[in-house]
Amino acid sequence: MATISDVAKQTGLSSATVSRVINNYPHVSEEKRRLVHEAMQELGYFPNTSARNLRNRKTNLVAVLIPRLTNPFFTTILDGIEKVAEEKGFQLLICQTQSSKKKELDFLTLLKTKQVDGVIFTSIENDWSKIEPYTESGPIILCNEYHRDATVPIVRLDQAYGSYLGTRHLIERGYKKIAFCHGSKSGLSNDRRKGFERAIAEAALPLNQEWVFHDTYTMEDGKKVLKKIINLKNRPTAIFTGGDEVASGVLKEAKRHGLKVPEELAILGFDDQPIASLIEPELTTIHQPGEEIGSRTMSVFIDCLNGVIERTQQSVIELPISLVKRKTT
Repeated sequence: MATISDVAKQTGLSSATVSRVINNYPHVSEEKRRLVHEAMQELGYFPNTSARNLRNRKTNLVAVLIPRLTNPFFTTILDGIEKVAEEKGFQLLICQTQSSKKKELDFLTLLKTKQVDGVIFTSIENDWSKIEPYTESGPIILCNEYHRDATVPIVRLDQAYGSYLGTRHLIERGYKKIAFCHGSKSGLSNDRRKGFERAIAEAALPLNQEWVFHDTYTMEDGKKVLKKIINLKNRPTAIFTGGDEVASGVLKEAKRHGLKVPEELAILGFDDQPIASLIEPELTTIHQPGEEIGSRTMSVFIDCLNGVIERTQQSVIELPISLVKRKTT
């Protein structure tokens, strides 16, 4: 019995394009429609009507995958997503992954079983090869987080530039021994490290591996980082953290140990969360427009669902990123 894959092979088109022709999606050329229908006739392929009806069922429900709901940056993104979703008649299903690869895949089952119309990733832990098969079941959008091999729309910021901008600021303020914190080995985290290393290399400064701290996400992680710094014989004089929560933990622990900020240790955050302007001294940080990221992502999702944007092809929307100078540098 012929399958969609057989039709795709005969036409030279992707299985996704064949599926869109079968399901009468708009924005498919007449030539591609003709090729698919001819191949279906030649191969004797008949779509499973029951399965097609299930695939076409709309729930007006979108799953949004969040690593930690306690991180204010992600709640800001959610605010932006929710505003557009409400305007367009969609509801959100908030899924906390806790940065677990298994949980990510478990939540994707909601898409495969048509319990949701699509999925928005605000962070990503699995390799793209694990996620890509689910794109056949509905729109998947990467929001904030991104992956080089992704075959879906991405709404993101230039993280390498943000990190470079922050590191250059520290260098221009006279700091020469700069530590760096980052999270998982994602595209976002890797780009931040590239930006940091580029600025360090341009200034011909030392890159001491003792000053690079991995898997830092929370205020408690920040406190642990400062404790490690205190015990180093060769201490850094500045630290670029992977987020404002980590920076806040570093600052709190620095105060407990009697370190003067920024005189003895400069601290730079990332995100520009509300806490950045509430702590004392106020935190210098990289501003990310979280709400705008969320609203643009939801608009892209709706366009994918309606066939306005190709949902199984990488397209990138990049929003601006900037430095906010305060008192910790």
